[in-house]
Amino acid sequence: MEHYTMNLTLKVWKQKNSTAKGSFETYQVKDISSEMSFLEMFDVLNEQLIREGKDPIAFDHDCREGICGMCSMYIDGRAHGPWTKNTVCQLHMRAFKDGDTIVVEPWRAAAFPVLKDLMVDRSAFDRIIQAGGYISVNTGNAVDANAIPIDKKDADDAFMAAACIGCGACVAACKNSSAMLFVSAKVSQLALLPQGGPERESRVLNMVAQMDKEGFGNCTNTYACEAECPKGISVANIARMNREFLKAGLSTED
Repeated sequence: MEHYTMNLTLKVWKQKNSTAKGSFETYQVKDISSEMSFLEMFDVLNEQLIREGKDPIAFDHDCREGICGMCSMYIDGRAHGPWTKNTVCQLHMRAFKDGDTIVVEPWRAAAFPVLKDLMVDRSAFDRIIQAGGYISVNTGNAVDANAIPIDKKDADDAFMAAACIGCGACVAACKNSSAMLFVSAKVSQLALLPQGGPERESRVLNMVAQMDKEGFGNCTNTYACEAECPKGISVANIARMNREFLKAGLSTED
């Protein structure tokens, strides 16, 4: 692939904290390599701003390998940018061309208040996990991987659900700011395995209740979450969670 450089105009959301009024600021960056990652381009911009004595842009990042789910940016109207099944840190500047104007925003959801600029508080996800995203086991030596026979399809489905990195793109992409894809992935990965059996009913009831408490919206089956999920988590997990929720609700009434 041919290497090239580009000059870009960036319109970036700047906001001091969750209570302050934010606005878009316009920046110019020059000689950006097509082989840079999107976050490396932001590093270059921040170095430029620091040299000019200006406040650098705050943005989340950690692994820069598409694993941690920290890099939450809404780029040109899409969560994680123009590439599919891709996180911001895996997005490269060859996705853009010389002279482009790129609009960058944080996740927009009441449950994800802005900390500063492009950084949002996603601790709501942590509290949902605390409500039921775990199993109770006796500690000690690790058992053999094949000690408990598990159906191949169930194991595969659980593995696919467990690929969720908790980035919040599903919430940002949803017009209702629903967290159903995230919660259903966490419920599914445990509901499909025998180790998740003991808390199966309480888990789904508690996690859904916490999701509602955090202020996330409901699912209206637009499938925007699946389309923008960097790990390709399927909306089939939402259907599974709804079944789990219904069964748990009926069993607790007995």
